[in-house]
Amino acid sequence: MNTTTPFSLRLSWAQGLFDRGDHLAAATALAELVDEVESSRATPADDDVVLHSVTDLRLMLARAYFQSAQLGRAEAILLKVIEQSPTDSYAHLLLGRTLQRAGRHAEAARPLALAEVLGDYERPQAYGTTPAASTGSTGSTETDESTEAPH
Repeated sequence: MNTTTPFSLRLSWAQGLFDRGDHLAAATALAELVDEVESSRATPADDDVVLHSVTDLRLMLARAYFQSAQLGRAEAILLKVIEQSPTDSYAHLLLGRTLQRAGRHAEAARPLALAEVLGDYERPQAYGTTPAASTGSTGSTETDESTEAPH
């Protein structure tokens, strides 16, 4: 997409793609927006106002990567978010869910525990395991709900 279209319009378009379930196209559009914001911060000559922080855009991009099963890219973006905002409980939750989905359950334990402590998120069970004393299933069907933004 060209950069002559206003940023807010391109952001709305990317959000619409995500909302319609076209996570792959949304990831592409959001990656372009993140790159644009990061490059504009390197050269502060622009007077164009960016409506979202780069952290918000990165989280949305990570969600699009997660939903389109681009787990390595989601992990890389989430590590950047956590580096910039270490107390972002949602970023820790999504990182843990990403690692779980990649089958890296032992690595997922730490970010999931941090999400529970920092943001009062219930720690999800590992995929493929049955929870002890089941009061309700927290298996893989919860993936879409638990990755929705709580904000």
